[in-house]
Amino acid sequence: MRIARDLIVGLRIKLKCFGVPIDGPANVHCDNNGVIQNMSIPESTLSKKHNAINYHVIRESVAAKILRVGKEYTETNIADAFTKLLPYSRKYQLLRGILLDR
Repeated sequence: MRIARDLIVGLRIKLKCFGVPIDGPANVHCDNNGVIQNMSIPESTLSKKHNAINYHVIRESVAAKILRVGKEYTETNIADAFTKLLPYSRKYQLLRGILLDR
């Protein structure tokens, strides 16, 4: 999530340099329940120290309205087709919206 945030911030800066107006936060969809919970519940805390720095960077970006974190469910997660071993029928189901049938 922190790497995605860094890329989004860099892209927003470049677009602003070109004179493109940026309105509102970037939508980031995540399928990890723990990450979403940590971003949306202010009272949540982390048990791992090495995650704490990234956690605060992301929370700051959400508070500054640079990012908006949302849940992406497994049934609609197109990234699963590229990152997991899935049967052909499941891959086709995920990708049918972007595949062109001829």
